[in-house]
Amino acid sequence: MAKTRISISLEQQQAERIRQHAERAGLDVSAYLVHAATRQMAETETIEAQFAGVDALIAATEAEAGRVPTEAEPPVGELTEQERQDVEAALDLVYGPAGTGARPGHAA
Repeated sequence: MAKTRISISLEQQQAERIRQHAERAGLDVSAYLVHAATRQMAETETIEAQFAGVDALIAATEAEAGRVPTEAEPPVGELTEQERQDVEAALDLVYGPAGTGARPGHAA
């Protein structure tokens, strides 16, 4: 099989570490790097295959979300009926029901 040369650039310190690791593994630098790259590609492909179903569900959900119409926002300064009721309930907790000034648990 014909071989292709690939040139890489790296820091001197990295190159020396790679040479040392290749030597400990009993490989030349080229074989060591090919082995490392091949192993990394296999790991990545395995992970991608394991998560393919989840990735497809996420993509489908994102596409569906893009088709859902957004609710019309009320004009700035106007409260929705639910917001108005929430504010009144909060004020009742602070000032007492119907603005009587009687706080719950306290004498008026």
